[in-house]
Amino acid sequence: MKVISDSSSLIALSEIGKLNLLNKIFGEVIIPSAVEKEVYREKSPPKWIKVSSVTQRLASHILESSLGPGESEAICLSKEVNADILILDDLNARRVAEKLGINITGTLGILLLAKEKKLIKSIKPIIEELMKGSFRISDELYEDVLDFAGEKSG
Repeated sequence: MKVISDSSSLIALSEIGKLNLLNKIFGEVIIPSAVEKEVYREKSPPKWIKVSSVTQRLASHILESSLGPGESEAICLSKEVNADILILDDLNARRVAEKLGINITGTLGILLLAKEKKLIKSIKPIIEELMKGSFRISDELYEDVLDFAGEKSG
C-alpha cells in the first residue's frame, strides 16, 4: 500500500507521542521533500518514513498559489505514484485532492483506523490531547467522530 502524508498529521501525532500509529497501521509512509523540510528540518525522519521528490514541479508550483508547499507536493506526489491514500488535514487541500480523485484521510481518520485495529482503546482522550496543542476541529466534527467510534459524548 502506498501512503503519502502531508505535515499536519506527522506534527500533530508527534506532539502527543503517537506518530508510531502511522507505522503500525501502514508500515511505510512516504513524504515529499517539502514535508521533510517542514517537519524534520535538521533531523532525519524515522526509517519507516521515506522521502520522495515530486517530478512534476510545475503542477506543484501551480497548487502553491492556493496551498502550502507541503500540501501541494503531497497532492502531486500522490498522483505521480498512484498512492492508495493521502493523509491530509487542511480543508482547502482536501477539496483539491478530492477533485483530483485522490483517496484521503486525516489525523482523525488515522485515530479511527487505530481504534478499529485495536491499537488504541479510545480516541476521545487522544483527540482532547491533540486539541490542547495546535490541532483544531469543529464541535460538530468532534461529536461525529466520537459517534462513529462508538464513544458518543455527554
